[in-house]
Amino acid sequence: MFQVIKQEGRARRGLFSCAHGGQVQTPVFMNVGTQGAIKGAISAHDLKELKCQIELSNTYHLHLRPGDGVVRALGGLHRMMDWQGPILTDSGGFQVFSLAGLRKITEEGVTFASHIDGRRIFMGPEESMRIQSNLGSDIAMAFDECVENPAPYDYVKQSCERTLRWLKRCKAEHDRLCAQPDCLNPGQMLFGINQGGTYEDLRVWSMEESAKVDCDGYGIGGLAVGEETAVMYRILDVVLPHAPEDKPRYLMGVGTPSNIIEAVWRGVDFFDCVMPARNARHGKLFTWQGTMNIKNERYKLDGRPIDSGCGCPVCRSFSRAYLRHLFKAEEMLAMRLAVMHNLWFYNTLMERIREALDQGAYGAFREEYSEKLGQRYPL
Repeated sequence: MFQVIKQEGRARRGLFSCAHGGQVQTPVFMNVGTQGAIKGAISAHDLKELKCQIELSNTYHLHLRPGDGVVRALGGLHRMMDWQGPILTDSGGFQVFSLAGLRKITEEGVTFASHIDGRRIFMGPEESMRIQSNLGSDIAMAFDECVENPAPYDYVKQSCERTLRWLKRCKAEHDRLCAQPDCLNPGQMLFGINQGGTYEDLRVWSMEESAKVDCDGYGIGGLAVGEETAVMYRILDVVLPHAPEDKPRYLMGVGTPSNIIEAVWRGVDFFDCVMPARNARHGKLFTWQGTMNIKNERYKLDGRPIDSGCGCPVCRSFSRAYLRHLFKAEEMLAMRLAVMHNLWFYNTLMERIREALDQGAYGAFREEYSEKLGQRYPL
C-alpha cells in the first residue's frame, strides 16, 4: 500500500498503491475536481495528459449534486468521470468550517443548510462514510471539524476530542461497508485527520490518539486557514515526528509551490489545493522564474510561451500574447489553457521534487526554488 523507498533528512520518497491506477509516486499533488471536474473545463482525459496521478473530489458537493445515489447508479465516480486513476474524496468536514454560518455541530454530526437551495442536510461520521462508499473512491477521509483560527484553547480541545470519537465511528462504519457484498470498492482506504489548531500539545495528542485507530494514512487538517506560514511550518515540525512512519502523511489544502517544497522537507507525502486552477482562472500563472499575471500590458506583443522551460500543451503551442488576448476578450478558452498550464506546472514540480530525492539532492533543490517560486516573474 505505502512504502518509503528513500529519505533525505525527514523528506520521504515513496510508492503508494490502491484499487485503481497502479503505483503512485510520492510526494504527490492531487488535482482538485470538487464536483467531478476541474474548474476551467478540464476533463479526466485532460488530467491524464497533464500528468495527474490522483484526482480529488468532494463528498459534500457530490452528495448535493447530482447525489451520491446517482453516482452509485452510474457505476461510481471513476466510471462517471471516465477516470481510471486513484480518487480521494474529502469527507465534507471542511464544509463544517467553510459554511460556518449555515451549520450546527452536535455530538452526532453536523446539520447544514445547503448552499444551493437552503434545505437542511444532516451529515455525521456514518453518513459521510456511506456517501463516500457510494462514490467508490479509493481513499475516504474521516469526518472531522476544522476549527477556525484563532479559536479558544478549550473549544479546540473539545473539538479534537469529538473528532477522535468521530474517527472511531468512521472506522467502524467504513469496515462494515467495505465488507458488504454490493460494495462498489471494497478496497477503499480510510485516512484519519489530525486537528488541534495552532496548539502544539493538542496536535501531538490528536496524532498519537488517531494513530491508535490504525487508519491507512493520516491527513493534517486545519492549517492554511489564516495562520502565518511560519506557524504552519512549526506545527508540521511538532506533529510529524508523532505520525506513523509506515503510513502516508497528507497536508490538506496546501498550497503554494514554496509551501509544498517546505512541507516535503518536513516529511509530508500528499498535497492538494485549488490554488493552481483558481489562480489560473484569474490569469495568475506559475513559472520556474516566479508567478506572472498574464493580463498585464507587458505581454500584449510577447510571442514567447508562458515559460520557455515548460513542456505543457499550452506552452508547446500558444504565446503569452495570445493567452492575454483571450483573457481580455473574456473567451472561455483563456481559463482552460491557463488551468492546463498551472496543473502541468504543479505536477511537474512534484516530478522534480521526486527526482531530487532520488538523487539525494533535495536540500539543494529546496535552497534554489523554495523562495524563488514565490516571487513575481522578473521584469
